[in-house]
Formats: sequence, C-alpha cells, structure tokens
Amino acid sequence: MNAWVWAAGLDFLAAALHVGIVLGGPAWYRFFGAGERMARMAERRRLLPTVITLAIAAALSMFGAYAMTAGGHFPNLPLPHEALMAITAIYTVRALVPLLLHPVIVSLRTRFMIVSSWICGLYAFAHGMALAV
Repeated sequence: MNAWVWAAGLDFLAAALHVGIVLGGPAWYRFFGAGERMARMAERRRLLPTVITLAIAAALSMFGAYAMTAGGHFPNLPLPHEALMAITAIYTVRALVPLLLHPVIVSLRTRFMIVSSWICGLYAFAHGMALAV
C-alpha cells in the first residue's frame, strides 16, 4: 500500500466523521467541538450547521479522491500535483495558525482547536510524505 492510500484513508475518515456529526445531531456537534452555537442551531433544525458540515465532508472527500488519483487508484483528476500541493498547504496552515496564534487569540485556546490542529498537522505530514515519494 503506498503513501497516497494512507493519506486518502485519513481524508475519507475525516469526511465520514463529518457526515456522522450531521447524522448524530446536536450531541455530536458538541462532542466533536463544533461549539455550542452550532449545536443549538442543530437543535433548532437550522440548515446552516448541516450545510457547513457537509461542505467540509465534501471537500475532505475531494482531497481523498485526489490522493487516490495520485496513488493510481482513481481516474485522473485535473492538475493532481498542484491540487495535492494545495491540499497539503491547507492542512499545514490549518495546523499551524491556531497553534501559533492561540497565545494572542483567546478563541483559539479551546481543546478542540488544539487537538484538531495536531490532527491537521498529522494529515499535512502524511500528504507531504506522499508528495515527497
């Protein structure tokens, strides 16, 4: 199994968890750290939490599809190398910005922001390693 399959697996796992959050409802929004505001909107059956969460799931699925393309397991997608460099950069920025700014910005000091930043760092590392191969 090549490095791109591992990277894609991480992407698809994250996408599935986001779909699970929508299906799990307000308690899942709270558990996964989406914030009380998102959980309350989900309780009131507002569409916004679902739209945001499913949009994230769709983006993560596309990241996985690009990784599978690079691994030779999906049909070719346009500009795969450029897209995968951008995906790696997105994960890197998402990992570093909250960790670097949390001393200054109070809202970045939550357990969710710190844990999810470390997870995004792992994803950035996996994609970066696959790019290097």
